[in-house]
Amino acid sequence: MTDLSRFPITRKWPAQHPDRLQLYSLPTPNGVKVPIFLEETGLAYEPHLVSFTTNDQLSPEFLSLNPNNKIPAIIDPNGPGGQPLALFESGAILLYLAEKTGQLLPTDPAQRYLTIQWLMFQMGGIGPMFGQLGFFHKFAGKDYEDKRPRDRYVAESKRLLAVLDQHLVGRAWMMGDEYSIADIAIFPWVRNLIGFYEAGELVGYQAFAQVDRVLKAFVARPAVQRGLEIPKRT
Repeated sequence: MTDLSRFPITRKWPAQHPDRLQLYSLPTPNGVKVPIFLEETGLAYEPHLVSFTTNDQLSPEFLSLNPNNKIPAIIDPNGPGGQPLALFESGAILLYLAEKTGQLLPTDPAQRYLTIQWLMFQMGGIGPMFGQLGFFHKFAGKDYEDKRPRDRYVAESKRLLAVLDQHLVGRAWMMGDEYSIADIAIFPWVRNLIGFYEAGELVGYQAFAQVDRVLKAFVARPAVQRGLEIPKRT
């Protein structure tokens, strides 16, 4: 049996199945990416809930795995060379797992890099911009009389949605007919923008028919439906 005791995080979240990939996360747009991937591919894993309400992400045990105190993070007991690998940053984890399993990332070099391109588009654009819009619209907006910060993120979010919408014309998924980690990265954020953040009207979401079409196909996938609830909130 694999021994993960050298990882301090296992003192707070003991591994009941140390031979499985250990997932430390919470059902947020970033947090669900890895569970969705794992549910899509069938790779065995053990989820652990990192609760923001109790500041688990700031605990010494979690910081020992991710000093940036963000979810998700993993320990793969069967990493490169058969050695355990600890990894954080959702994009890096998706790339690692796609290469490990040989799934949801094209093997053709050009298509592979185009997929990574859209993964980076989410990480560098959609995630930060949608997140800031959510902050100024749903959470702190009432505390700011000056609406310029909110409006800046509204305008940028609309621009990003337009980029997606134009790209998706004639395509079933971000990479055409093939579902990939680019879709797993992007569409939880779109779902959150119009759902939890309640910003659909603000960004004129009804104008982005292609984005909405693919979002509906995404959330209809059984693995996505399961992944969106993992780890279970207590």
